[in-house]
Amino acid sequence: MPRFPGASKSVPAQAQSQKQGGMGYRRLGRTGLSVSEISLGGSPLPDWSLFREIIERGVNYVDTSTSYGNGNSERQIGRLFKEVGRDKIFVCTKFHLRGSWDGDSILRSVEGSLGRLQTDYIDVLSIHGAERPEELVDERVAGAFERLKKEGKCRFRGLSCHSNHENVIHKAVECGRFDVVQVGYNVFDIEEPSQDVETYDDYLGVSRMRDLIELAAAHDIGVIAMKTLKVGGRRQNLDRYRTGTSSLFQAMLKWVLEDRHVTSAVTEMLNRQQMEEDLAAAGTALTSEERSAVLLHVAENGRDYCRLCARCRRSCPSRIATTEIQRLLAYHESYGKAAAAGAAYSALSSGETALACRDCGSCERACPYGVPVRARIRQAQTLFAS
Repeated sequence: MPRFPGASKSVPAQAQSQKQGGMGYRRLGRTGLSVSEISLGGSPLPDWSLFREIIERGVNYVDTSTSYGNGNSERQIGRLFKEVGRDKIFVCTKFHLRGSWDGDSILRSVEGSLGRLQTDYIDVLSIHGAERPEELVDERVAGAFERLKKEGKCRFRGLSCHSNHENVIHKAVECGRFDVVQVGYNVFDIEEPSQDVETYDDYLGVSRMRDLIELAAAHDIGVIAMKTLKVGGRRQNLDRYRTGTSSLFQAMLKWVLEDRHVTSAVTEMLNRQQMEEDLAAAGTALTSEERSAVLLHVAENGRDYCRLCARCRRSCPSRIATTEIQRLLAYHESYGKAAAAGAAYSALSSGETALACRDCGSCERACPYGVPVRARIRQAQTLFAS
C-alpha cells in the first residue's frame, strides 16, 4: 500500500480545526487532511512570485484541472512541487466526462495530469463538473478510480458540481464512493428555493445548498466551496458595501467559512491586493455589520444571479441549455474569461441555444429566484454568436 505525507491517521477525527500563524486549518472530512481555510484556485494561477508567497503565507491546498490554461496550471503547480517540496501542498485536479469518454480516456487524462504536475500521485482526483448522477456510479468511472488508487496515483476521490446539485450530491452520499465534494457556495445561496415567497426579510435565514453541504458533512465527506466570491479574480468596485476596513469580498469569504461544515473556500488571488484581502478573512468571524452588508448586497443583486439549480432547463420543452448558458455568461461578465466562455458556447448545438426558444416562459415560471432567463439566454446568443 502506498504511503503519503499528511495521511489521514495524522489528523484526529475530532480535531475539526486548528490555527497556525494567521491561517486556520480544518479537517477535510474522512480524508483526514488538514487543509487551509483559504485555498487557491488555479484558473488562472497568479504570477510565480505571488504564487510562492501565497503558499508561504499558509495556503496548502491548490485546486486545478487538466483543462485550466491548457494544462499550464498543472505545470506551474508541478514547478512549485519541485521548489518547495511535494509534501507541503495538497492538490486537487480533475478529469472531464465529455464526448465519447470511457475508462481508458480517464486514465489517459490522469496520466497527463501526473506528468504536468511532476508528481507520482494526486491528493484529490475529481470528476470535473459532474451533472448526471448516474455517472457517479458508472462502473467505468469506478474502475478507473479503483485502478488509480491501487497504483498509488490517487489518494482520494472527489467531484466538482456546477449544476443539478441536489441530485448529484445526494447520489455522491448515497453511493459512498466519494471522499470530497466541491460545490459552488456563496452569499447568493442564502435563499431557499421557493415559489411561494418572492423575497425574504432575512436572506441569511435559509439555504437549500446549506442542507446539501450538511448532508455531505454528516457522512464525513469533505466539502470544498468554490465560486465563493462569484467573480473569480475579476473584482468589481463594491466599496459601497464596505464596513470599516472590511471589504464585501472579505465578508463573503467569512460568510462561507462561518459554515463549519465547509473545510475551505477556493478563491483566485491574482494580485497582491486580492491576496491580502482574502488571507485576512481566514480565522476571523463575520461581524454584524458585515452580515448586514452581505444581506443588502444579496437583496439588491440577487435577481440577476443564476444559482445553477437547473430547474429552468428541466422545465424547458426545447431542452435549451439554459443553466450552462448562464454559467458561461457569468464567466464572461464577472470572471473575465470571455474567450473560454465564447468557445464553450460555440460547442453547443443550435437546439441548445436561444435559437430554439419558443418564448413560452416555462423556464422563468420554474425559477425560484425570478431570474429573467429568456433575456439572459438571448443576451448570450447576441454576445457569443455575433
